[in-house]
Amino acid sequence: MWEQIRSNRLRSAFVVAAMGTLLVLMGMALGALVSPGREGMVAGALVALAVWLVLWVVTLARGDDIMLRIAGAREIEKADHPVLFNVVEEMAIAAQLGVMPRVFIVDDPAPNAFATGRDPNKAAVSVTTGLLEILDRDELQGVVAHEVGHVVNRDVALMTTAGIMMGAIVLLAEIGMRTLWFGGRTRRSRSSNRDGGAEAVIAVAMIVLMILAPLLAQLIYLALSRRREFLADASGALFTRYPEGLASALEKLGAATHPQADTSRVTRPMYIVRPLAAGERRAATSWFSTHPSLAERIRVLRSMGGGADFGAYERAFRAVTGRRVVGARSLAAAGSVAAQPPRHGTPPERPTPRQRAREASDAFLSASGYARRSCGQCGALLKIPPRLRQRVQACPRCGARL
Repeated sequence: MWEQIRSNRLRSAFVVAAMGTLLVLMGMALGALVSPGREGMVAGALVALAVWLVLWVVTLARGDDIMLRIAGAREIEKADHPVLFNVVEEMAIAAQLGVMPRVFIVDDPAPNAFATGRDPNKAAVSVTTGLLEILDRDELQGVVAHEVGHVVNRDVALMTTAGIMMGAIVLLAEIGMRTLWFGGRTRRSRSSNRDGGAEAVIAVAMIVLMILAPLLAQLIYLALSRRREFLADASGALFTRYPEGLASALEKLGAATHPQADTSRVTRPMYIVRPLAAGERRAATSWFSTHPSLAERIRVLRSMGGGADFGAYERAFRAVTGRRVVGARSLAAAGSVAAQPPRHGTPPERPTPRQRAREASDAFLSASGYARRSCGQCGALLKIPPRLRQRVQACPRCGARL
């Protein structure tokens, strides 16, 4: 989508500038806390500026790897999970990506997925084991197509930049609050009565800044717009030619109640649905939510009628929400694509949820370096951690030598 790609480039420049300004202000605050006076503020601003530049370079070079590491993702090969790998290949071809995205699995029973990457030629798609367990192939295809849509629309590069910048601001705010808490009393005891009033004013200003900076960073993050999720849904419907697959997948994800291990504010907006924390239930979308309403997304997909193109999605979106979402240039360039009819029944050859869960777990273990050995005596299948490979020589079930 031409308009979305252009918008994301402009938003990337805005995010880098806005987050950089916040980082410099945080640096000034920290400098004033450590060394009261103009010199301390200037030094803090220079250090923060240097941090901002380093973060920008790191984001461009390794931002996707940082996001994947935060999520606990492990890269897999085709032999580890052929179904997932084939689905990503199919969607990369449908989206006309020049390079096949890397494929990752996160060991988490909460069903979710996200994509990351600096550009379409260096993209990665990551799904949780919980997602692989509850979705059939058509639904998995819809989720992967949605994530590939984020890659094509350049959403992932923007969200990676914003996420890392926001993480730095939150970290500096935490350092500042600890510095103020543990160091403020010592400085006040050393200051004279004449300077005490000025330092108190500075301290109050710094506290306000430390509290507001992460909130402002979050607002900048939210300003990236929930519209990107609707556009990724539209792209997913086009790539699969089967809007019902993504709609059904979103319905299952909305009904899931597993808390997610990764609830970081940095990675949260990148997932296809908002991660649930322990004890939390999926609530209606609020103004501060990073994702649009799941019910609204599902209604739009199921209102596309017999079409799977951007025009069909735009008409469905207007009918459901009364708003516009697809740009005029993208609509003008889009052709008419018929959707595949809904599929009924479950063929007997399809794996059960239990089988899918085992396949997903085995794939993650293989990506984590576990060795698989089969006992020739009793048939037991052993999954041995990397650090125990040389130590396990006999089958724990029957004692036969492996």
